[in-house]
Amino acid sequence: MAKKRTKSKSKPTTAKKRVSFRPSKQNKIILGSLLIVLSIALFFSFMSYYFTWQEDQSILSEFAHRNAEASNLLNKFGASVSHFFMYQGFGLASFAFPLLLAITGLYLFLGLSGKGLIGKWVWGLVGIIWVSVALGFFAAELPLLGGLIGYEMNDFLQDYTGKIGVFLILIFMLMVILVRLFNFTPEGVANFFRSQRQKIKSDLQKDAPPVENMDELDELSVQLETKEVDVAPVVDTYTHKKDIPPLQNEAGLDVNLPQEEETDISLEVEKVTEEKEEKDIKAEKLVKDFGEFDPKLELGNYKFPPLELLEAHGASGGITINQEELEENKNRIVSTLKNYKIGIAQIKATIGPTVTLYEIVPEAGIRISKIKNLEDDIALSLAALGIRIIAPIPGKGTVGIEVPNKNATIVSMRSVIASNKFQKAEMELPIAFGKTISNETFVVDLAKMPHMLMAGATGQGKSVGLNAVITSLLYKKHPAEIKFILVDPKKVELTLYNKIERHFLAKLPDSEEAIITDNTKVINTLNSLCIEMDNRYELLKTAMVRNIKEYNAKFKARKLNPNDGHKFLPYIVLVIDEFADLIMTAGKEVETPIARLAQLARAIGIHLIIATQRPSVNVITGIIKANFPARIAFRVTSKIDSRTILDAQGADQLIGRGDMLFTQGNDVTRLQCAFVDTPEVGKITEYIGSQRAYPEAHLLPEYVGEDSGTGIDYDISDRDAMFREAAEVIVTAQQGSASLIQRKLKLGYNRAGRIIDQLEAAGIVGPFEGSKARQVLVPDIYSLEQLLENESK
Repeated sequence: MAKKRTKSKSKPTTAKKRVSFRPSKQNKIILGSLLIVLSIALFFSFMSYYFTWQEDQSILSEFAHRNAEASNLLNKFGASVSHFFMYQGFGLASFAFPLLLAITGLYLFLGLSGKGLIGKWVWGLVGIIWVSVALGFFAAELPLLGGLIGYEMNDFLQDYTGKIGVFLILIFMLMVILVRLFNFTPEGVANFFRSQRQKIKSDLQKDAPPVENMDELDELSVQLETKEVDVAPVVDTYTHKKDIPPLQNEAGLDVNLPQEEETDISLEVEKVTEEKEEKDIKAEKLVKDFGEFDPKLELGNYKFPPLELLEAHGASGGITINQEELEENKNRIVSTLKNYKIGIAQIKATIGPTVTLYEIVPEAGIRISKIKNLEDDIALSLAALGIRIIAPIPGKGTVGIEVPNKNATIVSMRSVIASNKFQKAEMELPIAFGKTISNETFVVDLAKMPHMLMAGATGQGKSVGLNAVITSLLYKKHPAEIKFILVDPKKVELTLYNKIERHFLAKLPDSEEAIITDNTKVINTLNSLCIEMDNRYELLKTAMVRNIKEYNAKFKARKLNPNDGHKFLPYIVLVIDEFADLIMTAGKEVETPIARLAQLARAIGIHLIIATQRPSVNVITGIIKANFPARIAFRVTSKIDSRTILDAQGADQLIGRGDMLFTQGNDVTRLQCAFVDTPEVGKITEYIGSQRAYPEAHLLPEYVGEDSGTGIDYDISDRDAMFREAAEVIVTAQQGSASLIQRKLKLGYNRAGRIIDQLEAAGIVGPFEGSKARQVLVPDIYSLEQLLENESK
């Protein structure tokens, strides 16, 4: 009994059951389908993120807001998940996660054994980390490629091992991955190259078998065998010729043999040739014998300045994105507008080098003027230097709020010159000003402007802007194609260009220096330019063309005879650094020729660039504004000055240091002017000046000024036909100047100057007194008549 009891005790009353977590087949299919669908969703959201991440910045904090919409293909879910994986995670390497999820889903869906699945995940994560760190190392300036983890890990490793250490670690990890996953061995690589070399060698040694007899090829050709059938010939009753009926082959198909009808009529084709003028025939012969005329031939070895002469100014990494600043500004804009009961349906940010543009879509029923009036309130809430509201943005149904970045990025001249947009620009006179808010290089054609007015307060970037314009043209044009006339009343801004006098500058024949600093020489130069303009129009008239482009093309084709005065015409760009000083000292004597050049000089390749730091109405007059459609405004001190330059507000809200507005008569574009420092300009001019040059600078036509006739006695018979009328005008106005005679009697510069000299010789006006008008020595018309009658006796 005791044994039985012990046996009964040893047997447990209840058996312990083992708990199993293995899912059923149906659950595996469901879970596998979920993972596959999730992997596809992640893939498309990741792909979309690289195109829409800037637009979706404002959505990240409004995930719970139902009405908020993202531009990502998977809306707010895709934007948030992509931001987590791509920006805060592993960057481009995160694309491996959808792949791993898809493989896992297929294993579950097909019921495969998950024996090697853990290994795939382990090595997949190792590869993700390696790619993320590698991208953070090689592309540190682009955080979206390596992600925050790759950037931070790379930064952490560099603090301890340096860049060389990180590079060696990456090489070592790559070898581990290749050996463990792909069975990489040195012998395998050597065998692969050896087999490939032998395969190429054997392929070269194989020759195609030669064809010994060409008749064998004829036997291989397909022939159509036909039966011989006795057919009576059919005689045509019209032509009396025997027609052969169609033959039949073994398959019973009708084979119609084409017959050519014989005809006795022959067709003669006479080639029509276009009648050419004798001079065109000679031009074609000259082009055939000698080629087209090349204006660059005299300086055929001229080399354009290389990019290495320009500095990068620390802007190689592009624009840095400050996510916290974007989010903070967005929240402040939204809250400020909500305080005034202005609802926003959508907001997105476009980051530029100096300014970030926040585009907002107001809710229905909101007046745009209401937002425009809140400019100062938004500036106060953002604590910004000055914001600019564009309501609405032209071509878009949005309102733009431009907010300056806390850390502005310098736009270097090197990055602008090296851009494809400038290098491949098919323009006559391309100018690279800088970059727009969307970080695009802004390139315009000076030949299409055709003149440019530049204004702004002291120290806001006008001189740098002029240097950027001149540098752009120096990098793009040959010395034979363009000449500069530089007017520098400050005497220190443009002196660096003295080194390229014999390459690119133009001057008066009797002038010692090409860069003009004396106001008297400025007047003579402008008048000389007017003579050059008239001479060029005469050349265009005789050549029967409308503009300089057509004229030079005709001259290059040797259709214009140099013996008739024709020559290759370079573009001439007149640059005046401080126009207000000229207006104060010379007044109408400067304004009149400039207005005439601005009205007429476009077609013959003379273009004006005028800069001033005092954009008042008496400096920038209505005549000048009407003929200068292209205008650049740097920061000014008042809204009145902004309206004077642009005919619109906004220039008073710029932040300075190259921040500018550009208009060409339509929309106003905000730009960050490219920065070119004085040492860079010095290097460029030194490089050009060290090369072979022309014997002298380009000479302008000689102008006889008002002071040249002093002391010369004119015979009464040699006096001008308009002498008496001019004398009456001078005495009536009591102002002795050639410009007065030009305006009243509609005369040219040379003729008016000669009449003034004749009036001086007659004792009607006094001698030349610089920029002042001559003194009138005759008090009234009666005295003038007596004087002239006494001379005639």
